[in-house]
Amino acid sequence: MTAIAIPRKRVLADYVPAVVGVPAWVGTRVRDVLLIAAGAGFIGLLAQWSIPLPGTPVPLTLGTFAVLLTGASLGGVRGLLSVGTYLVAGGLGVNWFANHKDGWGGATFGYVIGFVLAGALVGWLAQRGGDRTVLRTAITMVLGNLVIYSVGVSWLMNSTGMDLRAGLAAGMTPFLIGDAIKIAAAAGLLPAAWSLVKRVDKH
Repeated sequence: MTAIAIPRKRVLADYVPAVVGVPAWVGTRVRDVLLIAAGAGFIGLLAQWSIPLPGTPVPLTLGTFAVLLTGASLGGVRGLLSVGTYLVAGGLGVNWFANHKDGWGGATFGYVIGFVLAGALVGWLAQRGGDRTVLRTAITMVLGNLVIYSVGVSWLMNSTGMDLRAGLAAGMTPFLIGDAIKIAAAAGLLPAAWSLVKRVDKH
């Protein structure tokens, strides 16, 4: 069976040591599985910080922020698998979607699908230096948010019968200020984390 090759030290997760006491390739795979599971748990945890908003079924949540940080930290493959684990586990009954919800479908499920695509995209960009500077990180996070909105708003419109104007008003406009704050936070956190790990790696 051909293993998926994950570039070394191209994202922050590559600096996490492999599990010791086993063959190197096994230790690396175990480390990756643990990172994928931890990323899914991180998203599920932050998604519980959720505030219902009037006039829309879409809550204000930190889930988006967690997805983008997870994707950037893990890279494209692990980011895809981590957010995919969050989606599948939630669909099968783990109540870690926003507002402690679970299951397939619903007006907001498109955002969870968008999470998976955004996690993979942001991770792919991070592997190419998209999280190394403030400007690059901001651009990476904006692109990830656009993917989430594209899928989430389209699903919302299809589920509720809203037209484009109503869909944007319910599924995107109320969250733009919050997303700008989250992007600014990520643009500070990720380059700072890179600065720290590079400093430690030199010693």
